[in-house]
Amino acid sequence: MNKIYQAFKTASGKLLALASVMLLGAFAASAPAAAQTDTFQVTATVNASCSVTATDLAFGVYDPFSATDIDGTVTLQVLCTNTTDYDIGLDEGVGQGATVAVRVMESGANDLTYSIYQNTQRTTVWGDTVGVDTVSDTGTGTTQTFTAYARLFALQNAAPGAYSDTVTVTVTF
Repeated sequence: MNKIYQAFKTASGKLLALASVMLLGAFAASAPAAAQTDTFQVTATVNASCSVTATDLAFGVYDPFSATDIDGTVTLQVLCTNTTDYDIGLDEGVGQGATVAVRVMESGANDLTYSIYQNTQRTTVWGDTVGVDTVSDTGTGTTQTFTAYARLFALQNAAPGAYSDTVTVTVTF
């Protein structure tokens, strides 16, 4: 029995020693390693930006003997970066002698006059002088839609022909 006890004692000691080594290894593995840290900045720049598109304005067939003005509309779509203040201006067009108050369509040497307004009553002319006769707004980062209201004036002594003009839309931001 003494031999059995000796063998058990020897085996227990070896097991105890092995368990101790494993336990020390586990503590050593979980001990914090030396570390260094640093930080870095993350930056970006967003520049103010705008774009604009416009539909065409077609008054249709004009009867120079009719006493009725012909009204039409133009849809303007403006896309500006969020919080960007902007102004939409419409120039006088390319017709000779045109102003923003009285624009001119031409067919050769012949003219038809019309105007473009900011409101449905067609009382506020839409021009291109910022702070005077333009439309102001602030960008939202999504497309914003505006309507320009046009009027082709009645009873003009117009010759037959196809009349046209080109108006430039400018978004100032």
